[in-house]
Amino acid sequence: MPSPLFADHSADRPPERETVEALITQARRLRGGLDAVRESTVDTSLATDPQLRWQRALCDLAVHHLDDLGGHLDQLREGLPAESADDLAEAEPPAAPPEPEPEPHERGSLLRRVGSAEWNLLTDEVSWSDELFAMFGRAPSDGPLTLDELPSLVHPEDQDGLATMVTDCLVDGRPIDGEFRIVRPDETLRTVHMVGEPVLDADGGTACMWAVLRDVSELRRSQQAVRETRDSLHRERQIAQTEHRLAVELQEAVLPPWRGSLRFPHGGPVALDLAGRYLPSGTRDLIGGDWYDALQLPDGTTLMSVGDLTGHGVTATSGMAMVLGALRGMAVAGHRPGPLMGFVNQLLDTAAQPALGSAVCGRFDPAARTLEWAQAGHPAPLLFRDGTGRALDPPEGVLLGATSGASYTQHTEQLEPGDLLVLHTDGLVPRRAQGADATHEGAERLLALAPRFAGTRSAQDCVRIVVEEFGTAEREDDACVLIARVGG
Repeated sequence: MPSPLFADHSADRPPERETVEALITQARRLRGGLDAVRESTVDTSLATDPQLRWQRALCDLAVHHLDDLGGHLDQLREGLPAESADDLAEAEPPAAPPEPEPEPHERGSLLRRVGSAEWNLLTDEVSWSDELFAMFGRAPSDGPLTLDELPSLVHPEDQDGLATMVTDCLVDGRPIDGEFRIVRPDETLRTVHMVGEPVLDADGGTACMWAVLRDVSELRRSQQAVRETRDSLHRERQIAQTEHRLAVELQEAVLPPWRGSLRFPHGGPVALDLAGRYLPSGTRDLIGGDWYDALQLPDGTTLMSVGDLTGHGVTATSGMAMVLGALRGMAVAGHRPGPLMGFVNQLLDTAAQPALGSAVCGRFDPAARTLEWAQAGHPAPLLFRDGTGRALDPPEGVLLGATSGASYTQHTEQLEPGDLLVLHTDGLVPRRAQGADATHEGAERLLALAPRFAGTRSAQDCVRIVVEEFGTAEREDDACVLIARVGG
């Protein structure tokens, strides 16, 4: 339907059919490409991943926009004059075969989204297009609605807004551009976007009002889905950032505060020189439950431990804090490494949030230069002496939290002045291999550093060598290393 400001306004020159056909072809090509993108966003984790839900909602919204664009272009093409046979003969052949025509039912559904109406104020005549009758769920035999009758199908909350738009158009000559909801006879709710203008007579008065109405229900639902999934994604990211910050703060509060070397005993001849380092994962957002620790006990011995709880985030770091606190407390109370591992296993097995973990715990006696140690499914300490290294023979011990009532044996290793002990978690190397193979690869690379360790003067120097070797690796997990040099 034409939309002149005045009744005698001449119509603009219609667009050429070739231009419209080219636009239709481009729109269909874009639609096909978008379908491919939509298929790539389908994933089994779509229901739980906010990022995927948001991407899917954006794709659906783009589909609605392109479908509407295609429908409008089809309508525009139908309104153009047909090309003559001579024009078709002179036209150059297309560079590519034309896109297939849309299915009749698909094309019809697109066209039914847009309808037109005209209300003549001088004759009280009203004309509606067939598409508008279908949009309102009204039979053409029932006749079109006048402007006074139109609010009867409008949602009560939107009736005042529609009245204001119509009044501004008829009285002040303002164009109409707004939305309202209609309640169809079948009680379904649709959202309609209406644009229109008054047609003025020669005296400047309003003779009639025309309007084009578009059903934007699906489009608005898609936009709402985009907003909701975007907000959900934003909330998930805020929660993740908060949890990450809490995990980092908790980790920093629990891990040893000392930097550089730590020497035991305090105030006397150095019997043990220690240094440790936490190595973050390649993805720094993944804060795990790895720890290292050294503590001088009341009887003059030194507790050393490293370990790793499964999981990441606040849950893993809070569990690590609980385990590390239990290790320290029970060691101060005099428990030996073997029984101590059993108590920690019982603690994890009965905790409110059960977890699995591995650990190695040693007690160094400076007077006898002996290391009494136990392990729970963890890589054995590495002993370096005279330029070579080897893994200690591990006592029996299953993962912490895996079996109720598990018992843990312990071994005693005689050490010598200058010996170097390396305790580490299994996340040092990228996990190209899995399980025991990955642990073996990390131990082999550490043992290969024996010649370099032999030339160092402190435990801190050895830690620097480990960081040079492993610090730049793209690890999937974080890791810890604790190094102890036995004094003379």
